[in-house]
Order: sequence, then structure tokens, then C-alpha cells
Amino acid sequence: MSAKILTVAQQKGGAGKTTLAAHLAVAFTEAKHTVALIDIDPQQSLTAWYRQREDIFGDAGAGLLLNAVSGWRARSQVTSLAKGFDMVVIDSPPHAETEARIAVRSADLVVVPVQPSPMDVWATRPTLELAAREVVPTLLVLNRVLARANLTDEMLAEIRRFGAKVARSRVGNRVAFAAALADGCAVSETHPRSRAAQEIKRLSREILRLLK
Repeated sequence: MSAKILTVAQQKGGAGKTTLAAHLAVAFTEAKHTVALIDIDPQQSLTAWYRQREDIFGDAGAGLLLNAVSGWRARSQVTSLAKGFDMVVIDSPPHAETEARIAVRSADLVVVPVQPSPMDVWATRPTLELAAREVVPTLLVLNRVLARANLTDEMLAEIRRFGAKVARSRVGNRVAFAAALADGCAVSETHPRSRAAQEIKRLSREILRLLK
């Protein structure tokens, strides 16, 4: 059976794209899916996290496979990995039209993290338009949401004007996410009972339901 392909995309930098990709990948493995990662972001942040994970857990303990490739090779890598895994998660680059298009075109679903601020919401439109041109469904995820942020509801109303589906699950602005990544882990491994871990678990389940 072919894998389900999930691309995490956002042409605006700093939206938490790589953090979300890593945490979702681990959440999918915890749900008993085999997962491959593809890193086509030139910053290679996901690759650095994965190497740290390998150093701690070893090849088998990492629980994932990662390929860091240039954008033009992503399509062939997806096709190859889809034959042997349940899911392929792609971390796409910001500000790179060609590579981003390849990553989006390959996907069954594009997850678009967006911070609840006016600038971030406005900057999300090009990513949604790219997915629309490639006829790939999108899921907007409110990310790095501050506690008691009145702006969030206002931004949610603005986002819905784009006509995109918005995830019911939101991800908070929590230090635990960055701390876990620094250790080559996800929050479900470092703080399994935390609110951060529960947020990722709910989001991963919502995504899996959509992909089915």
C-alpha cells in the first residue's frame, strides 16, 4: 500500500514548520505507523534534529528514516519511500517557489502552520494559493498560540475568509517544544503528560482522520 504524504509548508519563515514536522512524525510512529521524513529546507534544521536523535537512540531507536535532498529530487524520493512506509512527512523550504511547489504537489495533505498575528495570517495566502493551484487539500494549524490571546479569535475569523480548513487542534507557544528538539526528542518523549504532548497528539489524530 502506498504511503500517505504529508507536507508541512509555510512560505513565511519562523512559523514553527520544522518543529511541527518533527513532532508530528514522532506522534505518527507512536500511533504504530512507519514514518519517513524528507528534509528539503536548505537550513536542514530537521536533519540536525534527526542526527541528534540518532546519537541518543541509535539507528534503530530513532524510529524514523530521514532523507535530506534538494528540491528537484524530492518527487523521486517520495515515490521510493512511499513503497515501504505508511507515511512520508516532508519539511518544505520557505521562500523557494520551485522546491515548495514540488513538495506540495507530492502531498495528499498540506499542513500550514500559522501564528495568530496579522502579519503571519496575511503571509499565509501564497502558500494556500500554491496548494490550490496544485489541487492539494490544506489544513491550517494555529501554532505558537499564546495563552489568553484575544487576537487568536480575531485571526481565526480572518483565516476563515481564505476558505481554508482550520484544524480544531491548536498548538501553544511552549518552551517544551524547543527543549525537546534540542535533545533529539519530541515532547511526548520528554514530557509525555504535558499539555504540549496532548496538543500534538490531538493534532496528529485529527490529521490521520483527514488522511483516511
